[in-house]
Amino acid sequence: MSMRRRLSVVACFVLALALAASAAGQDPTTEKARVDQRIADLQAEIAEAKEQEGVLTSQLSEVVAELRAAQDAVDTAESSLSSLEAELATERDRLERITARLERQTQKLERLKREYRRAVGILEARVRAIYVTETPDVLSFIVSAASFSEIIDSFELMERVGIQDKKIAAQVKRSKLQAAAQRAATAKTRGVAVATVAVIEARTVEAREVRDELAAGRDTLAAARSLKRSAITDARETRAEYLEEVEALAAQSATLAAAIRDAQAAAAAGSTGTGVPSAAGFIWPVNGTVVSGFGIRWGRMHEGIDIAASTGTPIWAAAAGTVIYAGWLGGYGNLVVVDHGNGLATAYAHASSILVSVGQPVAQGETIALVGSTGNSSGPHLHFEVRVNGVAVDPLFYL
Repeated sequence: MSMRRRLSVVACFVLALALAASAAGQDPTTEKARVDQRIADLQAEIAEAKEQEGVLTSQLSEVVAELRAAQDAVDTAESSLSSLEAELATERDRLERITARLERQTQKLERLKREYRRAVGILEARVRAIYVTETPDVLSFIVSAASFSEIIDSFELMERVGIQDKKIAAQVKRSKLQAAAQRAATAKTRGVAVATVAVIEARTVEAREVRDELAAGRDTLAAARSLKRSAITDARETRAEYLEEVEALAAQSATLAAAIRDAQAAAAAGSTGTGVPSAAGFIWPVNGTVVSGFGIRWGRMHEGIDIAASTGTPIWAAAAGTVIYAGWLGGYGNLVVVDHGNGLATAYAHASSILVSVGQPVAQGETIALVGSTGNSSGPHLHFEVRVNGVAVDPLFYL
């Protein structure tokens, strides 16, 4: 609830109390007790809100410390991840260069193999030509040779084949072997690079997972911090709103207390017996002094006032109305109840005589009974009650 709305509620509450104490005829003593109880309840809620604010503040401090540590951990993990990603990028670039070099060396080796096959083909063609044209001794040597290499290595045959062809074949062979060796070395290096990249990739994935997990924990703490801050703000606003309401209610309680004191002072002087209606439109039902007020008495509720008067003193209707009860009623003794409309009724108890009957209309000031001491009574007096919708209220605020 916002501050403006809270103050609006307080204003309405105070206005309702004021209207109840005046126009609606509510009992100021009861209303003051209700106001004071509400103040006590609010003060308890203020103390609870203050305690809650302290707890939340302490929790917020812990969350902030945890969040700071979590952020440091995330920063460290982020730095480690950045280093690994940079290292991984470097190794991948190196692997790409090695792979490209290996591909070029493979192509070169294939080309040399083709050239070597062509050189060998040329030599084989020469040998076949020699086989056809040379003497039987040479032919028999060629036929009896164990391998083609033996033919090539033979000095006599090479003299016939030609020194140049042998040099070409040997050079191509050396180039092919050298290229094969280079390719093998590059392939080995590439294998090491592939393994290195795989290891760094695994470490990078692990570091990223750690970073993400730490970041999630940090985000959770950040959300908790926001909630704690919001809760603290709400607790402070609630406490401030309660304080505003307490101030308004305290002012109303003071007003009610003044009204009660004024009424009690008037009651202490007793009735003037002039029959002049009060501001509420009532007259005193008998001329006498109030000897017992409205409220708790002897551990139970005394729901009216007792006005001292001698036996036989006339009892007047406090306001015009209709008699709705006239007769004996337990501890009340002889009782007359007059209905004044709009849920308002008055009761006159312990009478020695009843002078009206049920259904009879009576005028204000009309004698309806005589003072007595019937029922639960220790001496002659009038027990006078005012009830609103059946609920007893303090009669002094009507007299």
